[in-house]
Amino acid sequence: MTTAETDLSRESVTSGLLDRERIIAKPGFNRWLVPPAALAIHLCIGMAYGFSVFWLPLSKALGTSTPAAECASLNLLSALVTTTCDWRVSDLGWIYTLFFVLLGSSAAIWGGWLERVGPRKAGVVSACCWCGGILIAAIGVIFHQLWLMWAGAGMIGGIGLGLGYISPVSTLIKWFPDRRGMATGMAIMGFGGGAMIGAPLANLLMTSFRGDGSVGVWQTFVVMAAIYFVFMMGGAFGYRLPPAGWRPEGWTPPAAKSTMITTKHVHLRDAHKTKQFWLIWAVLCLNVSAGIGVIGMASPMLQEIFGGALIGLPDVKFAALGKDQVAAVAAIAAGFAGLLSLFNIGGRFFWASLSDKIGRKNTYYCFFILGISLYTLAPWAAGIHSKVLFVGALCIILSMYGGGFATVPAYLADIFGTQFVGAIHGRLLTAWATAGIIGPVVVNYIREAQKAAGVEGAQLYSFTMYILAGMLALGLIANALVKPLSDKWFMSDGEVAALQAKSAASNAGPAGSFGIGTGGLDAKALIAWAIVGIPLLWGVWVTIKSTYALFG
Repeated sequence: MTTAETDLSRESVTSGLLDRERIIAKPGFNRWLVPPAALAIHLCIGMAYGFSVFWLPLSKALGTSTPAAECASLNLLSALVTTTCDWRVSDLGWIYTLFFVLLGSSAAIWGGWLERVGPRKAGVVSACCWCGGILIAAIGVIFHQLWLMWAGAGMIGGIGLGLGYISPVSTLIKWFPDRRGMATGMAIMGFGGGAMIGAPLANLLMTSFRGDGSVGVWQTFVVMAAIYFVFMMGGAFGYRLPPAGWRPEGWTPPAAKSTMITTKHVHLRDAHKTKQFWLIWAVLCLNVSAGIGVIGMASPMLQEIFGGALIGLPDVKFAALGKDQVAAVAAIAAGFAGLLSLFNIGGRFFWASLSDKIGRKNTYYCFFILGISLYTLAPWAAGIHSKVLFVGALCIILSMYGGGFATVPAYLADIFGTQFVGAIHGRLLTAWATAGIIGPVVVNYIREAQKAAGVEGAQLYSFTMYILAGMLALGLIANALVKPLSDKWFMSDGEVAALQAKSAASNAGPAGSFGIGTGGLDAKALIAWAIVGIPLLWGVWVTIKSTYALFG
């Protein structure tokens, strides 16, 4: 055993269980165990995308089919504390808004803390916040207190989302310097695919727990929180960090080949002072606002637009369906949420890869031009009762939503250089937090206004789709205005050299593999991949099955 290996084997003797020093990998560790650990966390927190399956059941939790006068006059504040009136979908939708406001905010605020304490501690805190928040939401359902659901799932759970989302990214980049795009793509794919597992699972659990006086939601929250906690803790304790100077066996860093718009670098302190930062912020915010608005209402939208047509009863509107028929329609809608999740996953790989060939700006042109066409097509498809066109339009929309997240870091690197791109990206995620307010609020409250006006069926969401198309038109303009930075914003060669010298000094120790990272997909790695892969395959199977039922 070499001196470096001996030092590694002694490194975590005195450190705490969650400390960064405790998770420095030792000789014999296989780096292919880290991606499934990241997936275990991201597949759980990705259920945030599938929470729309709870809205309609929760809107009937008390079973008050004919609202009293006091219920009809509820405002948002009184809805938070009412115990006698059923909740409106628009009020429940604020939970979804809080998810992404807190995700973006917590990622920006605690990103530096995560780098200091390591991904294990961040993963444990994420599990406690996300699962604890869901349990608090269950108490809110039991006592019919909406403010508890907001505080639990929305706020505490949202913090868990942010910490869980960013916990594996830098870790995987360190473990796979030879395959960075693939490594980070695997984790981000998990967040996009969480609803594909969680939505149908939630529907199965609600159906099982549904009975007299209960829609089965609080029981479902408890069971899912327990399942998620086990998986997320397993993922957190599966994280390892490579030691300083580690590199894959037989790999040497390739010579730098600049494919950027600029080969220079903008300092973090100056990036937000440029109009390009705020234009790209607007580009991301508007693209995400439109997509997130659709995701947040995907399940109710499909049910209310097509109603009985989903189960072979084209003349029966959603409001006229019986209890068993509503359950059947809800199962198909849950599968629809999973299908959108599948396209959300695929879009992250497809559009990011395409951007390497056609450029980031042109890729966003595709998002906006194609998106405007599809958002205006969707109401027409709903009007002629074409499930194929309607579902197809929304699937492509969601692929571009996922693709926007995968493409924007490279867009930032093109404009600002690579020296501070990670930190700049963290600040840009405040656009996601803002979009988490704009998108769901637009969809939910326009829906309520349309319902109050007596609109139903295919027309219920038409105006909403046109508003979202207008958002994309604004995004198209913002993208067109993005230009290369003037020279005054770039650091001098001396500043860059000084920064890189500090990094070089910190990594001046021995370099090599140290017997770490070898093993490939051995038996232990295959078991780890099976633990996350089997649920993912189940989600794909349910999605395919529900898609067949949707079009059958």
